[in-house]
Amino acid sequence: MLINKVNLASNSLAKTKAFYLNRLGAKLLRETPNSFSIKIGASELIFTEAKSGSKPFYHLAFNIPSNQFKEAKKWITASTPLNREEGVDEVYFSHIHAHSLYFTDPSHNVVEFIARHSIAPESNEPFSMNSLLSIGEINLTTRDIEGIGQQLINRNIPIRDGESLNPDGLTFMGSDGAFLLLGKPGRRWIFSEQYAEIHPLMIEVDFKTRIIQDGAGETRISKA
Repeated sequence: MLINKVNLASNSLAKTKAFYLNRLGAKLLRETPNSFSIKIGASELIFTEAKSGSKPFYHLAFNIPSNQFKEAKKWITASTPLNREEGVDEVYFSHIHAHSLYFTDPSHNVVEFIARHSIAPESNEPFSMNSLLSIGEINLTTRDIEGIGQQLINRNIPIRDGESLNPDGLTFMGSDGAFLLLGKPGRRWIFSEQYAEIHPLMIEVDFKTRIIQDGAGETRISKA
């Protein structure tokens, strides 16, 4: 599966643009007076100006080459501090054989770099924003886990490793290093003090499925 496009709301659009373009060196794909988009490997990440008075934030992960976690960590810490959990600034997930680190961008998004050692390709190029492979995870926070989960299954977006929908925890839906994180509001994102909230977003999967959620949590899933 490929998460080919994600559109997030931001209440700090100018600062977020400067962070990704000027500090991290992301490639600008397009911009309007109220939005901009950047290249994340095979994916496009769009930031759109949020409704006045709102403070949206999300969790999203960027896939990186399987052999470049240490290099990526050194590279990103030169530009922004890493988030910490119980005194450490990285984590190894043994069940998926992956290393991750986390930081917070100016829109207060909890951003993850994840090296999936079993499935991601390697790279011999110096690490930079051009090394990012794709958007690997994006939260889909909803009060209707079962309903939304079944709609995703009907669109051929499976639950990871044949698991079941988890109405109280987090369900990873997708495959091949690309997952929608289906969970209820109020769940704390690791490596942060932020708790999941419902905010407007748009996700496109495999260039054929579009998921649109509004600020009230109403979710529509249709053909892209």
